[in-house]
Amino acid sequence: MPINYEQMMQSKSTGLEASYGDREVMLYALGIGFQRDPMNEQELPFTYENDLQVVPTFATVIPTGRSRSGDSGGRAMSGINYLMVVHGEQRVQIHKPLPPACDVISDTRVIGVWDKGKDKGAIIVNERVIKEKATGDKLATLVGTTFARGDGGFGGPKDGAPEPHQLPTRAPDLVQACDTRADQAFIYALSGDRNPLHRDPKVAKMAGFPRPILHGLCSYGTACRAVISTLAKYDPKKITSFDVRFSSPVFPGETIVTEMWVDGSVVSFRSKLKERDVVVLNNGKCTLAS
Repeated sequence: MPINYEQMMQSKSTGLEASYGDREVMLYALGIGFQRDPMNEQELPFTYENDLQVVPTFATVIPTGRSRSGDSGGRAMSGINYLMVVHGEQRVQIHKPLPPACDVISDTRVIGVWDKGKDKGAIIVNERVIKEKATGDKLATLVGTTFARGDGGFGGPKDGAPEPHQLPTRAPDLVQACDTRADQAFIYALSGDRNPLHRDPKVAKMAGFPRPILHGLCSYGTACRAVISTLAKYDPKKITSFDVRFSSPVFPGETIVTEMWVDGSVVSFRSKLKERDVVVLNNGKCTLAS
């Protein structure tokens, strides 16, 4: 069944209630590689409950929750072949520093669907706005792009899809390597994404991989860790947005090397693998607070 464009564009859920606490915040930080060195006091604020700080990309794992009517906020991916779906891009805008514990309300909607052609797939862009329940203040806006490889040719619009951020052509101003552990996907899965592709060797082989791959959003968080530990000087409040395009998978245990270009408050970046010289995150854009 082809994508139902009109139905998908009307898809939205409002008033989805959830909560998180310091346990989830610290577990996420460990899942993206903080505190490898237990003596690194600069990273303690992300992994220790005293004066706990929140990594901005934690916004991507804040639970969606349910509405008072019981709606879980599931996206109306009408007609989508889920076996052919991949995460294409992720953008996070931080409106207010994320508190270490919070009751939240989320609104989600589909903001665009583009038809790239019968053999080229479809692009679906979803938005989630996360607000603090007590005040109604916006905390973060998440925009995620889904590439549905098997669902092109449904007759939707062909032009107007978001364009990727262009990286400078000069040599990077800064390079930071971040390791990943062989068991990192098991730790990161506890932040919410329990897709067996990332832990079960049999499932990974069925999907065409020699072994389980790391979550794309774990690689994304690791790149944010690279920026926090260098340009942001371990102050997460300095990062106000973090956008990226996913290029290739990472195998747990590989080293993610992030190249950064600094132009005022804009940090362009991409991430490669030290072991295979493959670009895994591309067209990255991080905005720093003035």
